[in-house]
Amino acid sequence: MKKELKTQVIDQLAELVKSYGNFYLTDVEGMPADKTSALRREAFKRDVKVVVVKNTLLKLALERVDGEVYTPLFDTLKGNTAVMFSETANAPAKLIKDFTKEDLKAAAKTGAKVVPALKSAYVQESIFIGANQLDALVNVKSKEELIGDVIFMLQSPITNVVSALEGAAGGTIHGLLKSIEEKNA
Repeated sequence: MKKELKTQVIDQLAELVKSYGNFYLTDVEGMPADKTSALRREAFKRDVKVVVVKNTLLKLALERVDGEVYTPLFDTLKGNTAVMFSETANAPAKLIKDFTKEDLKAAAKTGAKVVPALKSAYVQESIFIGANQLDALVNVKSKEELIGDVIFMLQSPITNVVSALEGAAGGTIHGLLKSIEEKNA
């Protein structure tokens, strides 16, 4: 590969890393072409961008963006690597888990390798290393889900007070307030 082309690829990868807040490094070694195509189709449906990269070019791109932050990921840049970029923190983890569900059952019997397999991930400014982190990543809530949870928690006490005031207790409270008002008048 010519130097100009390498520089262009590094720039493109650096831009992807900057523009997406989350990315997963996956092992795709030995994945057949039909399965790769199926993975790409499913990723497209879930708004996950899949890019197969050379490890050295990805390392240079990560160093260009902020090398110190991504240093723990460098040890996982071995073998064939596909990078999954997503705005939603847990979308690639769910994709990997769903896509490999059948293969995991077969692998339990035969001991075969399951691909794609999680190598590492950079999610919401945290680094996850190893395939054993997949379940934790599936359970990571997106920003929208967290905002929804906070809104629900804030609304809950208000809803309870309003319900109490509108219900039977509300009549009692209203009666108490009316008698206090009449007494002070």
